[in-house]
Amino acid sequence: MIKTTGYAAQHAGATLAPFEFEHRELGARDILIEILYCGVCHSDVHQARGDWGAKIFPMVPGHEIVGYVSRVGREVARYKVGDSVGVGCMVDSCRQCASCHEHLEQFCVEGFTATYNGLERERGTPTRGGYANYIVVSEDFVLRIPPKADLASTAPLLCAGITTYSPMRHWNVGAGQKVAVIGLGGLGHMAVKIAAAFGAEVTLFTRSNAKHDDALRLGASKVVISTDDVAMVAQKNQFDFILDTVAAPHDINAHLQTLKRDGVMVMVGIPADSIPLYSRSLIGGRRILAGSMIGGVAETQEMLDFCAKHNISSDIELINIQDINEAYERMDKADVKYRFVIDMASLQTEKP
Repeated sequence: MIKTTGYAAQHAGATLAPFEFEHRELGARDILIEILYCGVCHSDVHQARGDWGAKIFPMVPGHEIVGYVSRVGREVARYKVGDSVGVGCMVDSCRQCASCHEHLEQFCVEGFTATYNGLERERGTPTRGGYANYIVVSEDFVLRIPPKADLASTAPLLCAGITTYSPMRHWNVGAGQKVAVIGLGGLGHMAVKIAAAFGAEVTLFTRSNAKHDDALRLGASKVVISTDDVAMVAQKNQFDFILDTVAAPHDINAHLQTLKRDGVMVMVGIPADSIPLYSRSLIGGRRILAGSMIGGVAETQEMLDFCAKHNISSDIELINIQDINEAYERMDKADVKYRFVIDMASLQTEKP
């Protein structure tokens, strides 16, 4: 077993604190990764607080992981010691269903194995995430970080990047299209960058003008204040594609009416409460309301390569692991631009 040190919540809502645990010893196709950086996703906050259904404590959050290969199993062929690699939101799947065979492991019919707050498929032991110095992962769920990529600002791409890239790729966002992004947070700021790199004309919908300049800097050509009824009416029938990144309750009907005929609006945020949907917002323009989540392993690698080619990374604030509880409080107030990333060098431990 591989002794590991991390930060964990001992029960729902507990303050995260140092925690000693063990990872499995390397199997034939496993990789031991020394974690250098881990992004802090808002889903980490929800899961550590027990907001989303099933939960396993003690919980070591973190699924935006970047580090170096420290050791490899005897049959590992894709990676060698010293390679820069990443791990996203999942570390296994059934590998047998239609979705898995189509490289859409995120839609595995048995449910993918989450990087944390999950159970290993063979051993049934809890998975522990990236707020730690090491992780053991099958090479099939490890991503290669492109050369020259900044490791810290690449970490959030493993969740925020692929969550916004995947629906745009699926619905063929590209040059000549008008795309809107709702919300400019950890997901939204990546969506603006990626949509602009796809060649689309990008508009940001936001509730406040405070993010106007940032939106333009990130690649948007226009900002619309969604609380301004006159401004919203002026956007009717304008957009080919809308990506809704907001995780708080909000009125989606006004945004749906800004779609062109046959336009698509995709939700990637997860509001805690139900959101009213009025059918007339859809049927008047044969509009489509859809949902999306992360991507499969192959698509996540494609996203990393795309972002490297277009010089895209996350806007981050680097923190020490000892500051994680303060970071959670600041995230509640949307006080980050736009993703916290933990520098795991702040976690002083001995190598296994």
